[in-house]
Amino acid sequence: MLPVSVLVITGTGTDVGKTVVTAGIAALARAARRRVAVLKPAQTGVAPGAPGDLADVQRLAGEVTTMELRRFPDPLAPDTAARRVGMPPVRPSEVAAAATDLARTHDLVLVEGAGGLLVRFDPDGGTLADVAWALGAPVLVVAHAGLGTLNTAALTAEALRRRGIACDGVIVGAWPSAPDLAARCNLDDLPVVTQAPLLGVFPDGVGGLSAEEFAPVARRSLAPSLGGEFDVKEFTGAFPG
Repeated sequence: MLPVSVLVITGTGTDVGKTVVTAGIAALARAARRRVAVLKPAQTGVAPGAPGDLADVQRLAGEVTTMELRRFPDPLAPDTAARRVGMPPVRPSEVAAAATDLARTHDLVLVEGAGGLLVRFDPDGGTLADVAWALGAPVLVVAHAGLGTLNTAALTAEALRRRGIACDGVIVGAWPSAPDLAARCNLDDLPVVTQAPLLGVFPDGVGGLSAEEFAPVARRSLAPSLGGEFDVKEFTGAFPG
């Protein structure tokens, strides 16, 4: 089992802010003079040569090592996207081997999944959960802010527990400027349903910032365990349900 220098980042679904969260953790680790690598096992829905999630991470976090194992043009689950274009799928063993290699020369390796935890990578049903289990790495869950997120967050956390995988915590990936009642209540309810701490909340829209603008936002948005200054009691107290 690797030491906790590898962190797997998943979401409760697509477009929940995984890449922004990944970039934030990478930025704070770089500020602490740690050598950081970000591994994207499968990038879907992006044409060859076009900038993908890893380009956003580098733009926001600065000079970090990045590795993309496979890219598929269709915006589908990796297994389906690979099958449609006749490309070999991404295997969890391949991802775990790549992360292990990166961990030999880096202080922190972030593995960013595609979509949710149990999205299929290959025809055998391999998933990001299998990657985390093979690495012995904890998982950070990035959640949507509003209505419906409690069910998907609870299911993700339950799937991790059933596999014996540690869930380090949950982060809201895109907090709206005018949160509704569901979003405000979810600040208290997400830690309950996931049985994991709330480790941060990122404002919506920060993915368009420059690296210089993004760094202080990341520090305010992430908990001390991730290198930031996020105070969960102070934040939730400002948004009573």
